[in-house]
Amino acid sequence: MDAPNQDINLNSPNKGLPGNMTDVPVDTPASGDGVSVLSEAETEELKSELTKVEEEIATLRQVLVAKERHASEIKRKLGLTPFTELKQNLSKSWQDVQASNAYKKTQATLSTAGNKTSNALSSVGSALSRTLGEIKESPTFKSFEESVGNLKAKVIGNENNSKAGYHTPTASSPSAEEKLPQDSAPF
Repeated sequence: MDAPNQDINLNSPNKGLPGNMTDVPVDTPASGDGVSVLSEAETEELKSELTKVEEEIATLRQVLVAKERHASEIKRKLGLTPFTELKQNLSKSWQDVQASNAYKKTQATLSTAGNKTSNALSSVGSALSRTLGEIKESPTFKSFEESVGNLKAKVIGNENNSKAGYHTPTASSPSAEEKLPQDSAPF
């Protein structure tokens, strides 16, 4: 199996063929019925070769199964489970992605966009703060603020006066003529 002149390149059209078989021409059927025109000796030789190749394939499959079993045994002894292998593969894949130029360019672009957005929001906040400060300092706002303050003082003052028993124009009790008969009917 390990002939020194054997082609082991799996991409080669002569893979697995001994060196002396690479120059053997392959006959195509002479007629369209799929039956080749071979002599009896050639047919026997090809059948023998086919048997050998099929035996080699079977042997290689057995060797592969044995190697896979041995590899899984070693992994089990090392404590490598399919989950840890998957985790390692994902970690390595993520590192590969992070090392890629596309990721670095995307990261730089997003960073720049984030900085620009942050600056824009900061500018909007400053402008809004400045505008609100200007509004607060405007004569119209001061007049409105003063009016609200006066109204608040009157309302609070009237509530305090009526609680203390003081009579104010808004807190005066109605006279006898102003009193209306109360309807005691329920709603």
